Amino acid sequence: MTAATVKDIRTITLDLDDTLWEIQPVIRRAEKVLYEWLGENYPRITQKFQTEDMRALRNTIVAEFPDQTHDLTFLRRTVLTRAGSAVGYDDSFVDSAFAVFDAVRNDVEIFPGVISALAALKERFVIIAVTNGNANLEAIGIAHLFDEIVTAATAGAAKPARQVFDLAVELGGASPAQTLHVGDHPEFDVDGARNAGLRTVWVNRNEQAWPDQVARPDIEVVHVSELPLRLPKSDS
Repeated sequence: MTAATVKDIRTITLDLDDTLWEIQPVIRRAEKVLYEWLGENYPRITQKFQTEDMRALRNTIVAEFPDQTHDLTFLRRTVLTRAGSAVGYDDSFVDSAFAVFDAVRNDVEIFPGVISALAALKERFVIIAVTNGNANLEAIGIAHLFDEIVTAATAGAAKPARQVFDLAVELGGASPAQTLHVGDHPEFDVDGARNAGLRTVWVNRNEQAWPDQVARPDIEVVHVSELPLRLPKSDS
């Protein structure tokens, strides 16, 4: 994307998981801590359900509630409720159990340079977080760097569904063509945003090959920290 093409960008929408931090090690750690907590406090659950059994239960719930698969909090809480019920616990423990998971899930290691880059971008653009996950920006400590957040749960669908990006554009207050989406996933982020009329940035941290079946992004970067220098200042 040339400077002339992006000179009137007003809003940046930004993916979170695997764009600002690596998520899979965090989820594995959170699930491990939760399972250990269940074993200490609600042992009948871990006596009946091994880790792989909990995953199988999740798959069952996904199949049972296909219209809720975008809401990861709903899925995880339903797994806990269903597992507890199977061994005679009521659902009074679910809030506490989910809080244990959530605390670790939001204990992320933000990639180097991200905080300073977001602070610099926030001075020039409206910044909207757009995520399929359930990250808590307040708990992570970066809520002040964003103007709004759109989650799959609040949008009623997960990326690459257009309604996610439409809601982000609406909150950002600019047109789709004046909105730049930044994310790591070729289909969920780049293709989804492009289909909704947004400009796109692919964060290719591992320098992977671009999939041939997807139209290329406007900009490719290795790190989010590159963005402040890649984007011209918007007109006042």
